[in-house]
Parts: sequence; C-alpha cells; structure tokens
Amino acid sequence: MVLPPSATAGGPFLLQSNRGKRHRVTVLRQYELIDRVLAYDPNADEALLNRAYVFSVNAHGTQKRASGDPYFSHPIEVAGILTELNLDDETIATAILHDTVEDTVATSEQIRQLFGDNVARLVDGVTKLSKIEAQTENERAAENLRKFLLAMSGDIRVLLVKLADRLHNMRTLHHIAKPEKRRRIARETMDIYAPLAERIGMYEFMKEMQTLAFQQLEPEAYESITRRLEQLKSGGGDRIAKIGSGLKTLLSRHGIQAEISGREKHPYSIWRKMQERHISFEQLSDIMAFRAIVPAVEDCYAALGQIHRRWPAVPGRFKDYISTPKRNGYRSLHTTIMQAENQRVEIQIRTEEMHAEAEYGLAAHWAYKQDMKVRPETQQNWIADLVEILDNAATPEELLEHTRMAMYQDRIFAFSPKGELIQLPKGATPIDFAYAVHTDLGDQAVGAKINGRVVPLRTEIHNGDQVQVLRSKAQTPQPNWLNFAITGKALAAIRRHLRLVEREQTVTLGRKLYDEIVTRLPAPLAAGALDEGVKRLKFADETQFLTAIARRTLTDAQVMEALMPGSAGADVAHAPPQSHAISIEGLAPGVAYELATCCHPVPGDRIVGLRRPDASIEVHTIDCRTLGELAERTDEETDWIDVQWGTKTQGAVARITVEVRNEPGALGVIATIIGQHKANIINLRLDSRDTGIHTNTIDVEVHDAHQLMRLLAGLRAADAVAGAERA
Repeated sequence: MVLPPSATAGGPFLLQSNRGKRHRVTVLRQYELIDRVLAYDPNADEALLNRAYVFSVNAHGTQKRASGDPYFSHPIEVAGILTELNLDDETIATAILHDTVEDTVATSEQIRQLFGDNVARLVDGVTKLSKIEAQTENERAAENLRKFLLAMSGDIRVLLVKLADRLHNMRTLHHIAKPEKRRRIARETMDIYAPLAERIGMYEFMKEMQTLAFQQLEPEAYESITRRLEQLKSGGGDRIAKIGSGLKTLLSRHGIQAEISGREKHPYSIWRKMQERHISFEQLSDIMAFRAIVPAVEDCYAALGQIHRRWPAVPGRFKDYISTPKRNGYRSLHTTIMQAENQRVEIQIRTEEMHAEAEYGLAAHWAYKQDMKVRPETQQNWIADLVEILDNAATPEELLEHTRMAMYQDRIFAFSPKGELIQLPKGATPIDFAYAVHTDLGDQAVGAKINGRVVPLRTEIHNGDQVQVLRSKAQTPQPNWLNFAITGKALAAIRRHLRLVEREQTVTLGRKLYDEIVTRLPAPLAAGALDEGVKRLKFADETQFLTAIARRTLTDAQVMEALMPGSAGADVAHAPPQSHAISIEGLAPGVAYELATCCHPVPGDRIVGLRRPDASIEVHTIDCRTLGELAERTDEETDWIDVQWGTKTQGAVARITVEVRNEPGALGVIATIIGQHKANIINLRLDSRDTGIHTNTIDVEVHDAHQLMRLLAGLRAADAVAGAERA
C-alpha cells in the first residue's frame, strides 16, 4: 500500500504558520523512509512500514502542530531520526505510530490487530497518560515516567523511540507560543530525558537536547556563550585545524593511523563548568576537545603515550574508560594536555566501534549486531535499579526526586573486595555502595571497610576506593541513614522500609487502643460489631480504622459510638474514662511513640502519654513540668492516656547533669564510672564553667531507671564529682 507523492504522502510544500509566515516543510516521503530502512536492513518488513505510514497519515488527518506543520510530519521525522541509528523495522513502525493512540481516535486494539503484539506493546510504552485531568502536574509527570520506565524495562526500544520523539520536539520547541510551556518542557528534558540518553551512552542525543533546553532555560547565558564562541572562532582563525593537523602528523610519524576531529565544547557544557568552578568564560581554558579514532585498542594506548611525550599532561585529568568502562558501556581514553600558549586541550582516544557506542550508545548495537540483542552487563542492572525505585517510591515527588538522583551524571568508581566495579554519584557513602550491590546488603549494613580500614557508614567514598560492607542479619534500615544516603535507590529502599515499619507499628498501637476502648463499653460486643463500626465510619477496612485510632483522627467517643450506638452519650462528646494503661511493649520508639525530650523518661519511670492528631504518642514522666504547663489547656490539646512500660522494653536515653571539679583527669573519671555501669555516653555538653567546678550535661543510654539510679550514686561517690542529678 503506497500513497502517491503528494502533500499527504510527504515532500516539500508551503504552509501558513501560526505567526502568519509562510515556510517550506520537507517531510520524508513514504518510499524515501522505506528505502532508508532497506539500505541497512534488506530483510526489513516493507509491508509493515507501508501500513504504518498510511495509518499514521490517515489517523492524524488535518491535525496541525504549533509550527503550522501537518501533525503527521512529527512521527515521520522521529522515524527518520531512528533510521540514522539503523534500528529494526518494528522500532521504525513504533516511531511512525507512537502518537496515534494518544492524539487520534485510533485504539491500542487497532494497533495490535494491524501491526502485531510487539508494535502494540512498544506504542503503549511510549504513549503518555496526559489525558488524566484530575492529577497534579507532578502526579502526571510521575505517572508518565512510571509507565515509561516499566515499559523500558521490558524492551529498551521504548526508550530509543521516546528519546527520538523528545529530540524532535526540542528541535521544534521554539514554535510554541507560551514561554512557560517551553520552559517546562525544557526543564523536563534537562532533568529526565538528557540524563536518560547519557545513561545509555547516546551522547549526541544528550548534547543536542541539553543545548536546546539550555537555550530556553538560560537564554541570556546561551546567547553570551554562543557569541563568545563565535568571536573566539573568528579571532583564532583555523586554530582547531592547526592543532588537529599537529596531532595527526605526530601519530602518523610513529606509525599510528588516526582520524582526528576537533570542536569547541557545546554551550551548556561550558556554562556548567563556569557554574561549578565559579569562573568567567575568559578564565575557562579547556573549551576545545579533540577526538582521535584509531584502528585497535593497542593503538589507543600507543597514541596516548606519544601525545604525553610531546605535550605535558594536566595532572588529575587522565581517565581510562577502556579498562574501567562507564556503567552505560562507554569506553575511551580521556586526557588533557597543555598546548601552545598554555592552552588546555582535551583529547579523547578510541576505536571506531567505541566511537559508534559513544555517539549512539545502546542503539549502536543494532548497527554492529543484527540479532537485536543488547549487552545485558551494561544495561540491565541500571534499568533494574530504576524499576526498584518505582516499586519503593511512595509519592510522585519522591519518584521524580529518586529518578533524577539515579540519573545523576557526575560519577565515581569504587571496587568490591572481589574486584567488581560499582559506579556511584560523587559524595556517595558505603550505604549507597551497599544498596548498589544488592538491596538486602544495604538493609543489613552495620559498617564498612574502605581500603581495609573500618569506617562509619557516613564516610564519603572517593574514586578508586575498595569498599567492603559489613553486614548483620539482625540489622534493619535506620532513620538516620537518610541523612547521608544520596543515591535514589538507597533513599527509596530506606524510606520504603521505614514506611512499612511505621504502618505496622501504627496498626499495632491502634489495636491496643481499640482493645482498651472496648473494655469501657457497657456490654460485650457482638461478633460483627467491629465490621459494622468500620462501615459506619466509612473506612475501607479494619487497618484504616485502627490507623485512625492510633493517629487520633478519631476520638474514643466516636469509636465507642460507632461500635455500640449510645454508649458514649447522644452528643458523642464524652466517653467513659480509660480503664487500664496501654502497654508500649513491642512498639518502636520514634515510630509508634516518642520519648519526650523535656523529661527523658526511661523504663521504670511512671509515665503518661500525650496524644495529638496525626502524630505519635508523646511519652512523659509523671512528674514532668509539661504536665503542669498543659493543665489549663483544652481537651483537644491535652488528650492524655495512661501508658506503661512493657517487661521486655529496651533501654532509653536519660539526661543527667554532673558538676565536675576543675582538675586534670576529672572527665576521664566520669567516663570510666559510666562505662563500669554499662551505660553508653551519647552526647556531652559543657554548660557552665568557673574557676572550681564545671557543669556538664550528659546523655547516657541506660537499660532502666534502676541502672540510672546506681550510676548517679556511683558518680556522687567519686572525689572528682561535686554533684550528679537527672536533668
């Protein structure tokens, strides 16, 4: 099925744009597109491509883009971009059809019937969920990203089509009238799609998207840098040609055949370096980059040796990505040399195959391998990490945050004890390393060794470090890990665990409070009373009901009235008083309840709990000053409940005030006594100092009140101590 070479089928023709200007648009004709595919894949399904072209043209009909171009020109151009990557016929068909389900009356079922399951699945993966009106901007973006990444994990070709789609949209972004919409699309491209292109090694896509996005986001900076680059080019004459000729002559003199190309770095790359280093354009020395493409890997190292013998190398700027490739499979040698006039010049040395991978990354495998199989070692782990982030993210904002972190570009290399190479963002810690290896290892991490030395989990990893994670099956993710974990995968896993613990603990507390409320009812409950009460209060299930009790979004009176109408009075204002104390045994401090910092209760103290709406129970000692301060407040502010320690309650942190004589070794005596009593110093603060006595406030971890009393007695008995009391 072939359309005639008319305006409908493609070709050059005149159009009236939105701004009233006539412009000439060239759209790939049907036969031109198919000839492109057949040129690199003679066995391609020509009939499939013909059907896809005709279907797309008919489906989009008279739809127009913001530029005034016919809409079908967009998917055809996207397909044209992908033919440059030598992609297979199913991918090209997907590109042609990728907007039909979203923007026309065509359905996924039609796509499946006409083009097969594979193409239908790929089209569905690329299709956005932009028609969901009730969602916020972040929710829509997150849902689109979620769907897209899941589809990508099933077939990486979804990503290739999406990147080509976004690249063409960026090329035509200037036709959109609203500046805020252009900036939104540019920001999304900079935050998500350019890093995605980088992560699969498609650097040409990444650079072009970054440049086009940068032009919209920082128009003044873009204009300034572009103008200065033009001035530099005109002032320096053929400087790039001269340096390139010198490199080629040097290498050929030593028997190395190399193809040399040079260019100025693109504007966004220059701007980012200026921002990172806090320098002006004039102070930026390395704005030229050269590429030497040689026949074999051995020639890469031979060329590097000759270049370093001829020109001095800039210390710290050499990187060997051949022996240690980037996680996206990128391989090359990078070095920076000092040329004439102290001009820094960056040189990349690679083979032809490395170059193809560097330009088009994962897509290059279709040019070298017609079996459509992608090297799993360079891609699957990263994609699996993204899918794990999807599973662990609780909110749209969290998903977007973690995904951006996972695609962060500035990376370091670290090694496992077995020599496995792990890539991490700069500033990563052993906890990030542990989660990068495996989620279970991260969950059970208790410490780490960096280069054989035991270090805390918050220690920053540097490039080339060997990291060994120490684990314990008894360990679980800790809340304080969120303070120093920086990778999206680590943060997502930690937050997910903490959410599960909090949910479990909240339901457990709700159950204990519910059981206590039931004892205050005037008669035993019937078998189905709980289910009926849940329905009356319009909760989805028992878990939601118990959570509401624990979070105090329901009062005791409301619960009693729902379980047994009339039990709390007609106005549901008052309820019978609490009949017995609620045990906090089995509940996690910091989750289901908080130990008050004003009185620092420890097991053995008489305690009382303060309930606030949508918050943990705050536990105070019975003689806490806060009780008196809150006595005059309303019931809404002071919902006190009777709580008690469990028999198996673990220790707590107590605060003591110690008056220490001003003499050498006095503080050491105090530390020794605390250690002898099996207590652990958490924090120490010098509060006041005079000639004879210092007053120190010490936070100590103790098992119970009895241990604390014995510790205070021991401190008072020491000659170096003038007094010791609970704070």
